[in-house]
Amino acid sequence: MVDIVLLIGKFLLLALLYLFLFAAVKTGVGLVRVSRSGPGVLALRVARGPREIMGVTVPVAGPIIIGRSPGSDIVIADDFVSSNHVRVHPTSNGVTVQDLGSTNGTVVNGERIREPVRAEAGDEIALGATLLKVVRL
Repeated sequence: MVDIVLLIGKFLLLALLYLFLFAAVKTGVGLVRVSRSGPGVLALRVARGPREIMGVTVPVAGPIIIGRSPGSDIVIADDFVSSNHVRVHPTSNGVTVQDLGSTNGTVVNGERIREPVRAEAGDEIALGATLLKVVRL
């Protein structure tokens, strides 16, 4: 009798494990981003900032949130960067930079922005002590 109960328990545990893995994979599939880097695709390159992210280049294939929060797409460990500081998203002829109500503001090409502005290759985005350059891949 004990053997039958243990056998049923094993099958039940195995079924629950498969259900858990199926749910985890199904949830994770939507979180994977495909990077479509190619000619003409713009990216953000960290030109100045924390040592851990210096030189990092991130293609702007979709909306990118930059901030101090661990949930941001680009995390910048700087006290002058807000949790969700700025959003950069691609447009047909460049990228749009939008400050998300940050405390210290966002500067594009030397001017503090108050509304979304268009940026293209060669432009600079400053937040806190970090400088991001818009580059073409």
